Amino acid sequence: MRLAFWRAGKDKAVIERAVSKPKPKPAPKIEVEIEAKVEASPAPVIAKQAQVESGDIDLHALGAALARKRGWIIVPTVLALVASLAIVNLVTPRYKSEARILIDGRENVFLRPNSDRTEERQALDAEAVTSQVQLVLSRDLAREIIKKNKLAERPEFDPVLQGVSPLKSLAALIGIARDPFSMTPEERVLDAYYERLQAYAVDKSRVIVVEFQSADPELAARVANSIADGYLVLQQGVRQEQARNASQWLAGEIENLRKKVSEAEARVEDFRSKSSLFVGTNNTTLSNQQMGEVNTQLNNARSMKADAESKARLIKEMLQSGKPIEASEVVNSELMRRLSEQRVTLRAQLAEQSSTLLGNHPRIKELKAQLGDLDNQIRDEAAKISRSLENDARIASGRVDGLTTSLEQLKKQAASTNGQDVQLRALEREAKAQRDLLETYLAKYREANTRETIDTAPTDGRIISRAIVSNTPAYPKKLPIVLIATIATLLLSSGVVVTGELLRQTAPRAAAVFTPARAQAQAAVRQEPFVQPVVEPAVEPAVEPVMEEPAPLQPEMAADAGVTEFTEIEHLADGLRAAGAAAKKVTVLGTAPGEAITLSTLTLARHLARDARIVVVDLAASSPTIAAVSVDASAPGLAELMQGEASFTQIITRDKLSRLHLVMAGRPGFDRSLLQSPRVALAIDALLRAYDHVLIDAGSASDLPAELLTAHARAVVVPDASMAPDARTLMCEQLKAVGFSEVTLLSKPVQPSDAMEAPRVVAA
Repeated sequence: MRLAFWRAGKDKAVIERAVSKPKPKPAPKIEVEIEAKVEASPAPVIAKQAQVESGDIDLHALGAALARKRGWIIVPTVLALVASLAIVNLVTPRYKSEARILIDGRENVFLRPNSDRTEERQALDAEAVTSQVQLVLSRDLAREIIKKNKLAERPEFDPVLQGVSPLKSLAALIGIARDPFSMTPEERVLDAYYERLQAYAVDKSRVIVVEFQSADPELAARVANSIADGYLVLQQGVRQEQARNASQWLAGEIENLRKKVSEAEARVEDFRSKSSLFVGTNNTTLSNQQMGEVNTQLNNARSMKADAESKARLIKEMLQSGKPIEASEVVNSELMRRLSEQRVTLRAQLAEQSSTLLGNHPRIKELKAQLGDLDNQIRDEAAKISRSLENDARIASGRVDGLTTSLEQLKKQAASTNGQDVQLRALEREAKAQRDLLETYLAKYREANTRETIDTAPTDGRIISRAIVSNTPAYPKKLPIVLIATIATLLLSSGVVVTGELLRQTAPRAAAVFTPARAQAQAAVRQEPFVQPVVEPAVEPAVEPVMEEPAPLQPEMAADAGVTEFTEIEHLADGLRAAGAAAKKVTVLGTAPGEAITLSTLTLARHLARDARIVVVDLAASSPTIAAVSVDASAPGLAELMQGEASFTQIITRDKLSRLHLVMAGRPGFDRSLLQSPRVALAIDALLRAYDHVLIDAGSASDLPAELLTAHARAVVVPDASMAPDARTLMCEQLKAVGFSEVTLLSKPVQPSDAMEAPRVVAA
């Protein structure tokens, strides 16, 4: 997007008429008098301020400062190297040995209690392992190790034995260190012991590492192994002590329980004897046993009675009906069997005689009479058996009545003894509970007594790696200490130099911010000459450039017209000055010739520069006027800044006729595509932070990015004198639509004669 919008659209004909250029008029040349008086330009200060405000750091200056002050870096670094080498060689070396203990938490299965033998032991958690580490660091174990290895007799652990150095005495005197003489010998040895001991658990394992350091490598290994062994012995002692205490407590409890069991059992027997609740077979009372037996007899008698009655009734029915008697009691009778056999024999004889004799034969009649007599005998015998069965039934009935009476009596007796039986069972339960508790305590007492007598009680850990003598010092680490001291000194000294250089670079910015304009004016130095016009009567002066030959500046208006244009620019400057931060960035563009736009920009900027810090940025590069009024016409510009060939200090110059600062687009022949770089916007932002107002000479803005000119900016339009009113209105509307916050349209361009009036006003 470009801002050459007035060259396209449906009003193109109107705008083209508006931008038509008038023919230049010849201007008379006047001689001018040259004086060389101007204030010193603080452009480097402002450029450096803009550079710091934009966040850029001059790395070249920092590198030069490091190279210039390399002695302040090298000397401390070498001294630190030599000092660290001397210190690590003077320090007494320490040797480290380590032992490893595995905490498995498993006991011998044969030594476990009976209740735990069928259960799997739970795995130890991280807290349990950490607790074992604290057991390794316990003071009781430390005292045993110190006593066993005679550490209190070594000067390494008790510094008082070899005398305290003056340095340590001074440190103790001022309170930096503890006074060894104010401590007991045990405290001194324990402090040295714990200073050299380190115990920790290996991550994600149940292994405890015990490390010990000493100036004597053999002592370090011996103490590490002693700590591991002492830890196991301490655990064994604790377990044996627990078993001993348990056995002593159980012995006392067992004696009390034995008495209680004896008393409970005596109460049971005494109550049983008083209540006649004797126990019979199957652990039942006699009354209950008798009631059961009577009940059984009663049932048998009832069954016998029913059986006899049924058999007698059956035989009677057979006799009454005349049917053959086939009851088992009748058939199984001995008499009945003999009678039946005789009857069978007589019937055989009758049958035999009937075959030869008639029915009236005496033999036949005799045989029939014998058969009838036998039948009567059989029936009489059956009747007797029936009567005997009835008698048996009556006897069984009497037995049933007697047993029923006995059972009722036993029931009444049992009901009367139920309450006593309940009390007896309660006494028996109490006696049984006491007896069971006594048996449990006896079993635990035997286990505790057995564990107490075992010399090797089970522990929760075992040594998996014993300490060995080390020949490599663990302290001090010479190479790391020397490297760290040397590198730290190098970085510290370099940081001091860099910090000083950064502070030196930022100092001018503070001076520029807080130094009043009057003080800057008093520090001015004589530099490039400026043009002081000498006005002769009835003659309008014209300016001739001092350094370069720009296009001739021709007057086009009368003196009164020039005063009018000057008043318009002055009013515009007052409005921008009153707007403050809202008019911090002003873009000057239009359809007038580039030289007219540049003259208008310079005139407006010189008015604003009376009481503010102003910089003019030339982005049009269409007129040599900027270079002509600059104190350094060959200075680089934004193009060289974008290429990295120049810095802010080099591109900011001073105006010959005022305190105005100038930034040119670039040296002649530069590539205008560099002005479309995004870094140009960054440079403008840096100038906005350093100056009160930044005026951008955009010319016709035909090839410049719109964002660069419109972002947070006001527009001042310099139209062609021949531009129609409707074209001017259309141009203002288009500029507001593009993004300018406010658009101010000049009535006509500033002429060279008006541009020359500005210095007079400034000088006044």
